[in-house]
Amino acid sequence: MQTHLMQTNKSLRSQQRLFIGIFASLLTTTFACSPPPETTANADASQPDSSSAPSETGEATALENEPAERIVALTSLSADLVATLDVNRLVGIPGSPIITQDSRFADIETVSSGRVEPDLEKIVALSPDLVIGAKGLQDKTLQRLSDLDISTLTIDIDSWEKLSDFTTAIAATTEADPQPLLDRYADCLADVPQKETTSLVLVSRQPLLSPNKDSWAGDFLAKMNIQNLSADLQGESPFDGYVTLSAEKVIEADPDSLIIIDTQEDLLSQLEGEPFWSQLQATQSGNVVTSDYFGLVNPGSLASIETACDQLKQID
Repeated sequence: MQTHLMQTNKSLRSQQRLFIGIFASLLTTTFACSPPPETTANADASQPDSSSAPSETGEATALENEPAERIVALTSLSADLVATLDVNRLVGIPGSPIITQDSRFADIETVSSGRVEPDLEKIVALSPDLVIGAKGLQDKTLQRLSDLDISTLTIDIDSWEKLSDFTTAIAATTEADPQPLLDRYADCLADVPQKETTSLVLVSRQPLLSPNKDSWAGDFLAKMNIQNLSADLQGESPFDGYVTLSAEKVIEADPDSLIIIDTQEDLLSQLEGEPFWSQLQATQSGNVVTSDYFGLVNPGSLASIETACDQLKQID
């Protein structure tokens, strides 16, 4: 019994570390220019890679008035957006595989690895005008940089509206035109078929976590006309924008389709071993989809978002 409890606790800690990473890139968009005070444009749903509608005043305006020639991006999404708008302004990137496998970033300094705190000395040595990081994941680094009078921008994206707002702000600080990117977002959300599909997204097994409407994934499903059965659920969870489900709750919901997030821990196989799995109409009909973590849970990059768009449009 004691061994079993230790293994369960270890699994829970592993899941929590995973989702802290997930939720730190997602949520609201907070604009903060050093020196303090900082203005929070929404609070967390913290990547739950989150919160309410952004209020872009004060620091946001200051950013727009001060173009940045040298930018360090500590998230894959911010690095991708800056590179797409003006790659010559990007001087530092995170060690994310989404970034490191892209040839555009081959000669740009990597300043972080995994979920380890970014290398402060490397960042400072790059003499950045602006450092972009994720709320809840890189707060300590951003605060230390702010204390050194280096301007910082904290992102927390939990909706398409906030993604557009963030894109517009970054375009302003790079003196670029955001419209081509905004057009890509519009294309992604265009021609979404009308459907009455009910669905549940499961992102972990212990505990069973599912996004509600206050998360990037929840907003994404709504935009794709997929009825998310956990959209209006509230409850205790380690992460804003996500709720913990019991097996009984999943059986009661009995969705038309299940979307299982690929976290590289073979979540689908784990769930297939659960007693409740065979009782669901989605599993009985084979309407189970595996979706990449980047795109649906963590925006990750423009390409991963567009891939998720295409996949969700096919769900019926």
